Amino acid sequence: MSEAISAEEMAALEYNAEYLGVSMLQLMECAGKAVAEAIASLGRGKEVVIYAGTGRNGGDGMVAARHLASLGFKVTLVLVGDERSIVDPTAQANWRAVKSSIRSIEVRAARDSSDIPRVEAPIIVDALLGTGAKGRLRQPILEAVRVINGLKGFKVAIDLPTGIEATTGEILGEAVRADLTVTFHRVKAGLLKAGKYAGEIKVAGIGIPPEAETYVGPGDVRKIWKPRPPTAHKGDFGRILVIGGSEVYSGAPALAALAALRTGVDLAYIAAPGVAAQAAKAYSPNLIVFKLEGAHLAPKHVRMLKPLIERSTAVIIGPELETRDESAKALPKLLALVERLSRPVLLDADGLKIFSRLKLRVKAPCVLTPHRGEFKLLSGAELPEDLDEAGRLVRETAEKFGATILLKGPVDIVSDGVKVKFNRTGNPGMTAGGTGDILAGIVGGLMAMGAKPFEAAAAGAFVCGAAGDLAYKRRGFHLVATDLLEEIPALLDNPMLHREAFPF
Repeated sequence: MSEAISAEEMAALEYNAEYLGVSMLQLMECAGKAVAEAIASLGRGKEVVIYAGTGRNGGDGMVAARHLASLGFKVTLVLVGDERSIVDPTAQANWRAVKSSIRSIEVRAARDSSDIPRVEAPIIVDALLGTGAKGRLRQPILEAVRVINGLKGFKVAIDLPTGIEATTGEILGEAVRADLTVTFHRVKAGLLKAGKYAGEIKVAGIGIPPEAETYVGPGDVRKIWKPRPPTAHKGDFGRILVIGGSEVYSGAPALAALAALRTGVDLAYIAAPGVAAQAAKAYSPNLIVFKLEGAHLAPKHVRMLKPLIERSTAVIIGPELETRDESAKALPKLLALVERLSRPVLLDADGLKIFSRLKLRVKAPCVLTPHRGEFKLLSGAELPEDLDEAGRLVRETAEKFGATILLKGPVDIVSDGVKVKFNRTGNPGMTAGGTGDILAGIVGGLMAMGAKPFEAAAAGAFVCGAAGDLAYKRRGFHLVATDLLEEIPALLDNPMLHREAFPF
């Protein structure tokens, strides 16, 4: 709990908590109650004025107002902004309570900067803006900050002083100078960088379950999902290159490339030996296929692949590559090229087996996607049955290779050598051939769109497993890998669909 957290990480945890059944309204209630308890412990009298914005931070202030009133405080709540701007349901619920139902709270409204009253009290509470604040402060919030700073009372900020960017600590023009900041769950990184505005910092728990942090959830997907603006051009959302296939096996590269397209990349290239290239071309007109001479990947192909790697924003190597001597000789040269061009790379299946056998390392951003048997080849150790012990071994192995490992299993384990996350979406029907290629395509696609390896691996594991669960709900254990493709877009747009289909 002592480690600092970014605004994006905190938002992801709150969303994960909601997925686990802890509503935003419950979190807001706990937050406001924690603020009220901190204020009551100050011993600075029984009168308080709360300046509240129209968002969730303001909602926290409204909850604090109720709890302080119940403790015998004389409470004045000043709403800064038009009440019609309160659109968050949790803030709306608490606004209705303090406005209409609770007579012991004096409510005053200030729609614009000229209306903001200067209310003196022993304790002044800043509940104007929270972790979502971006850009320079605008009216009427700016004037409210100036009013608060001009008052004589002891100043308490909720979560962080208004005017501080929660992650960077940047001052957004002006900021409240607090004597005490009550922040939630973990200290926000920006508070540590703008400490002179925060005063004393108290961290209050608000009931976020530990599983919201240790298990991947919809928040991890939402955190990295990029909105697509109307001005987007072809290529703005990434180009994936899948290198794989052989004369015997041909379907996996197409599955991975199609999964990347469903994830949102603009273009999907496949580089495959003759027969596999022909199969991929026939599979879908959405794939751009380049034929490699011969039956298997070989060192002679590396030069030809260079312009394709330059054109791509992420590379997947390995689906149905086969572990031939020619491929084993080509892989180190290919990885050296990927490193030189600074392209993120995902190694899967046969590519991962060659990587393990040759004891290679890669300095480019990298994800390795072993199943239990492949992990033994990679680490040289049996995976413990105990989940925490398994997580420790995966973390140590990821640190050793300088890569992110996504260990596939009934519970997936994701680690970059520092952080460890578990994923429990998915079902036994996903033992069907090709689901691992779908996973590789989702993770590779997210990296192609700019996600960091650990974040892409965690979110990709959730989405792939959730897609399998939705496919299972439609078809039972008769699902095939291509069934997952149709579920991916809706899950990325609303990852909470998994909870609606499979409530805990």
